[in-house]
Amino acid sequence: MDRGNCSSITEFIFLGITDNAVNKMILFTIFLLIYLINLLANLGMITLIRMDPQLHTPMYFFLSHISFSDLSISTAVGPKVLVDLFAKNKSIPFYGCALQLLVLYTSIDCDRLAVMAYDRYKAVSSPLLYAVSMSSRLCSLLMAGVYLVSIAETLIHTTLASHLCFCGSNEINRFFCDVAPLLLLSCSDTQVNELLIFTAFGFIELSTISGVLVSYCYIILLTLKSHSAKGGFKAFSTCLSHLTSVAVYQGIMLFTYFRPSSSYSLDQDKMTSLFYTLVIPMLNPLIYSLRNNDVKQTLKKVKSKWF
Repeated sequence: MDRGNCSSITEFIFLGITDNAVNKMILFTIFLLIYLINLLANLGMITLIRMDPQLHTPMYFFLSHISFSDLSISTAVGPKVLVDLFAKNKSIPFYGCALQLLVLYTSIDCDRLAVMAYDRYKAVSSPLLYAVSMSSRLCSLLMAGVYLVSIAETLIHTTLASHLCFCGSNEINRFFCDVAPLLLLSCSDTQVNELLIFTAFGFIELSTISGVLVSYCYIILLTLKSHSAKGGFKAFSTCLSHLTSVAVYQGIMLFTYFRPSSSYSLDQDKMTSLFYTLVIPMLNPLIYSLRNNDVKQTLKKVKSKWF
């Protein structure tokens, strides 16, 4: 399309979640509580891991990065949602939208969860050599690779989205910027964008799910071969928190991004996106901490020290 026909859009308008005053008050209370738990839980997890030398292990190294990405996602979306619930003008500048996309897609947990599954496999398969095989250098290289892939993919999506042509409305039926509603607003040919989204997310989801499945198949086999049923169960139970997190996160992501375009419902997607931007980042640290004796012990130390 000739870009001369495009309107000069400098901002987008969010339609928000509801116009009902009572519902706004209820949602504001719920979202504020969720966001505060997000801040407390994720910042608390990062702080505990940094404070306690006992938690300076590969598993907690990866867990601190998951907490950081969850904190980034919720902070990129949460405060704006709270303000927009009562704001008359629910606008966001064009480059603010691009920045929100950058933060959201860079912080997606898929690759981090796959790396953590590999870490759990190494911990169960060779516990005596775990510290050697998962050295700090290897952990740093794995996380550097995850961030490089995420940033490269995000820059491609953001760059392509910034070249879309918008000829009509600038209203987004969401409460944050995402690629899918931007493609619906655009009057450009979006086939390249859609193909890239499907290919990129398909590759990431396939690699993540394959990595997790292969790692846990080996873990289950090792558990079944264990001479001690109690020891085998204890080894596998350390991985249940991670499995729970993977199942919830991957289920939401597959439902959101891997449906035919004819089945898209923006109102339905609006509710689904609440889970992976606000609810799941709140649940992750709770899932890991509530089932983790090391984190519980560190919390007891901190409480006894400060209170």
